[in-house]
Amino acid sequence: MAGSAFFDVRMRGFRDRTEVADVLRLLDQRCRTLPSERVPLPDSAGRVMAEPVVAEIAVPGFDRAAMDGYAVCADETFAAGAYNAISLRVVGAALPGRSFEGVIGAGQAIRVMTGAPMPAGADAVIPAEAAEEKDGEVHIVEPISPGRHVGHRGEDIRPGQAVLSAGRTLRPQDLGLLASLGIDTVTAVRRPRVSILVTGDELLPCGAKPEGFRIVDSNSIMLAALTQRDGGVVAGIDMLPDHRDRIRHALLQEKSDVVLVTGGSSVGQEDHAPSLIAELGELPVHGVALRPAAPTGVGFIGDRIVFLMPGNPVSCLCAYDLFAGRAVRLLGGRGANMPYRVRRLRLAAKIVSAIGRVDYVRVRIVEDRVEPIAISGAALLSTTTAADGFVLVDRDREGHAAGEEVDVHLYDA
Repeated sequence: MAGSAFFDVRMRGFRDRTEVADVLRLLDQRCRTLPSERVPLPDSAGRVMAEPVVAEIAVPGFDRAAMDGYAVCADETFAAGAYNAISLRVVGAALPGRSFEGVIGAGQAIRVMTGAPMPAGADAVIPAEAAEEKDGEVHIVEPISPGRHVGHRGEDIRPGQAVLSAGRTLRPQDLGLLASLGIDTVTAVRRPRVSILVTGDELLPCGAKPEGFRIVDSNSIMLAALTQRDGGVVAGIDMLPDHRDRIRHALLQEKSDVVLVTGGSSVGQEDHAPSLIAELGELPVHGVALRPAAPTGVGFIGDRIVFLMPGNPVSCLCAYDLFAGRAVRLLGGRGANMPYRVRRLRLAAKIVSAIGRVDYVRVRIVEDRVEPIAISGAALLSTTTAADGFVLVDRDREGHAAGEEVDVHLYDA
């Protein structure tokens, strides 16, 4: 890995390139899970649990009817049959939220609805369709066993039971479970705050129309969406000219956990961000053995992680997928791996690569076969929208032959 001494690559080219695996190791070493905070339960979907949850109460908290029907003492039904109906006197009712006051006696039944508390003394429920009520009596033609159609106290959750573990990303059904335990707030990992600095005199803000020799910034809106997908919060998007003092001031003003600097990361004379990061902090990585995101950089200013993201859109996406997204996920308590579903499929055409670098190859899937779309053209964002996903070619390979199986990282969930 490159050392902390800074080598100015402007108009000179990269002296060496850091291996992808070394960049990943650096991020894993430097990205520590952020502190926790209390979050109202209705706002906690998608948040990462910082502490396990242990149930303090039983769910359900009482024995309850699991069917509409009649609560009975099971042993009084054992002789029931098609030719020997048992008749029990209906002496009351239990409804959801309203119990039957009293104890069921011999020869008695209580009308119950699903979810109603089981009457004291009853131990089974005859379903309504298996009984007939007439003139205050219910006639039963089938025996029933004790406990049948009864939801018992604690059968869902027992007091003292660990129900959710730390590190879990809360799903909608998890919120329902927590609500059933009477929990109104959760302790979650603080979401990483991510600032996006867009540099370039040629850029117009998102929403503008291209004019003359100026183009519309497309990286910031893409990076913002990727940040939110990975559990981060976009603290702000600032557009900056290629002016060293303006970029320096912006880097010093940022109070976020992660800063994404898009554009101005390579070897051009107006690429000021690398030397500024080295001046204000440290820049252990500048230039990666990766195509198409070779100009990527990783630096640190105080407690902040700063990523130099190439201005070319495909390179920017690649750098986020492999590096910046990993940092956002690790800081937020999520897994380090990319959040893409992976399919193992055969290649319809070969992929050509070069030993000594990792290749991020956009592919499409046609009839369960993989076709590379482009292995060049880092400015062609349309190749990623036409792609179903991407294949990572290892640095020690010259590519993959047609017919070979590869892992495809799918853009769509």
